[in-house]
Amino acid sequence: MRSLGLLLATVSFSHYSSAFTGGHRDIYHDGYGQDIHRRNIVYNGQIADEYDFVIVGGGTAGLVLASRLSEDASTSVLVLEAGDTGDSAAESINTPVMAYYAGLPGTSYDWAYKTVIQPNAGNRPMSWPCGKLLGGSSAMNGLYDVRPSKIEIDAMSRLVDGGDKWSWDNFYQGLQASETFTPPTSDIQAIANIQYDASSRGTSGPVHASYPGFEFTTIGNWTSTLVNVGVKATANAYGGEGWGAFIATNTINPANWTRSYARSAYIDPLPPRDNLAVLPNATVTRLLFDTSNANNLTATGIEWASGADAPRQTVKVRKEVILSSGAMGSPRVLQYSGVGPADVLKTAGVDVQVDLPGVGQHLQDHVSTGLLFKTDTDTAASLYASKATGNTPQFLSYVNSAIAYVGSSILFGDDGSTTLRQQIADALPSSLDTLVPSTSDAVKQGYAAIYNTTLNDVFPSSVGQVEILLQLTSTAPDGSNALIIQAGLQHPYSQGRLYITSADPFTQPTLDPQYLSHPVDKTILREGLKLARKIAGTAPLSAAVGEEVTPGSAVQTDAEWEAWLAQNIGTEFHPSSTCAMLPREQGGVVDADLKVYGLGNVRVVDASVFPISVSAHLQAPVYGLAEQAAKMIRASYSGNSTSNSNSGSGSNGSTTGTGQTDPSDNGTIALASSGSFALLVAALVASLLS
Repeated sequence: MRSLGLLLATVSFSHYSSAFTGGHRDIYHDGYGQDIHRRNIVYNGQIADEYDFVIVGGGTAGLVLASRLSEDASTSVLVLEAGDTGDSAAESINTPVMAYYAGLPGTSYDWAYKTVIQPNAGNRPMSWPCGKLLGGSSAMNGLYDVRPSKIEIDAMSRLVDGGDKWSWDNFYQGLQASETFTPPTSDIQAIANIQYDASSRGTSGPVHASYPGFEFTTIGNWTSTLVNVGVKATANAYGGEGWGAFIATNTINPANWTRSYARSAYIDPLPPRDNLAVLPNATVTRLLFDTSNANNLTATGIEWASGADAPRQTVKVRKEVILSSGAMGSPRVLQYSGVGPADVLKTAGVDVQVDLPGVGQHLQDHVSTGLLFKTDTDTAASLYASKATGNTPQFLSYVNSAIAYVGSSILFGDDGSTTLRQQIADALPSSLDTLVPSTSDAVKQGYAAIYNTTLNDVFPSSVGQVEILLQLTSTAPDGSNALIIQAGLQHPYSQGRLYITSADPFTQPTLDPQYLSHPVDKTILREGLKLARKIAGTAPLSAAVGEEVTPGSAVQTDAEWEAWLAQNIGTEFHPSSTCAMLPREQGGVVDADLKVYGLGNVRVVDASVFPISVSAHLQAPVYGLAEQAAKMIRASYSGNSTSNSNSGSGSNGSTTGTGQTDPSDNGTIALASSGSFALLVAALVASLLS
């Protein structure tokens, strides 16, 4: 039956683009070139000449769209992914703990972006890992599953005409549709002191949201410690009030303790679909346009290549091109296609098709750093090194999940928060003059709109200004056991940009997030780090906390904190807003339908469209965005809204990971004996890349 299905899928295409070179290092051939979990992935480079929808990017959002749009058998869908399939890295991808010890950053599956030198952050360039494979960064992140708040989503929706379709009530539907929530076992719930409200969670979506099969009593002391420093514990962080302290869910399939990510959730469980093709190793070099209507160009095709030296291929588009290449990739594709700031395009040697100054602007990112303490207790790092647990699948599912989102009134007090808010408001005119990386009046208006929304809707609310994380996956520099309490800035007032400098689409763009260019960002993060130190010294967590190694007791004053953090911050891997959903006259790139201004049939669906930064890891909101976008797109052609059904079953998830376990017996394990393991403190990088 399998060979018959593959044969029918093959003969359904009468014409092929077959000049494919470069091959796939990731091919795992069976007798038919593919197996049951790779049926819709094209391994031989042969695709049809024309598709209804071409999705640029097979990452977190792109594979959601591919799965949902191809539910309509009369609609043909092609995904072009620049990276490989990830098959050869299956163990690293599917085993959650490998995100810390054998992850994909720095490998061929990483775009390996790097920022320009950041003058306010120690005159350092910053590494920006980004997934370059099917599943995108959902295949390499730290598996945090955290939602933004209703306040943030509603504020975002008010920034553009027609944005009510992105209000919390609507966005929430997409969040629910994307996931299947599985509660923790009673043992894990007791050890980690997990509180949850299942009524706010999805029950039949493709992505698994659950908890590790192994936990530590240290984690169980998290929420009570936060309560003792004035941060409330929340039992329902997923229903629109995502602040306070809680134990977050992770994208883990509890049936086999593997990572649940965009490919394993939305593509691998699908039956063969004659109308769906997912082509890896296909870098889109530009969009091709019919320019007969200069005010509203129509994309007629896509140019792509398997490598910088490979021949350029083209595929035609009947309905739409959907860019889902992320906050770095989507504006990059637009600019190489001649859509973007005219001055940037001309300097790079690209013909201007649409002068759209906001493309690549409004770049926002979370930055963080952490305090490292020695501990006498067991940690994930020590047990992993000693193999004291036998490194069972349950233990190997362990990832960090103790989290808190802390608002301005807790950080500064009510009076201090009011004073700081006024100072931020007073700084807007000078910020517009000196901090906006564009001469465009439209971009400056957009900067002001984002700034004022962040200041007036978010800052005075309970929404987290900083994120506090506890991680047990690193060691001290001397190899001893350690824990880290991290603080991350969630709503930066600093905005940067991305721009191309060459007409060669295989040349990396220039990334300048302008970290800490607005002084209040440093102030807010400083107070978050002070709170992290206070948490470490507060019972009951303090019983597990020993000597503070980094930054150490020498850092005490505000000036010392600010000097230290400038030298030690890094990305939390949550860049957004480079194709912002704003009015065109405010430097916007897409409207409320996610359509690019000046282009009749090109949309953007990924984190680049969020106009403001949100207090969450971006994986969950991107899934929600893509689910709603798919409904909107299908409705625009059918005239009716569509249900989120018949996609990858929530009962399947990742099927190629280590260890198969009966879901009725999660085999949870309590704390075991200790060991040692020399890991760089930089292991915290993997814990946040989500």
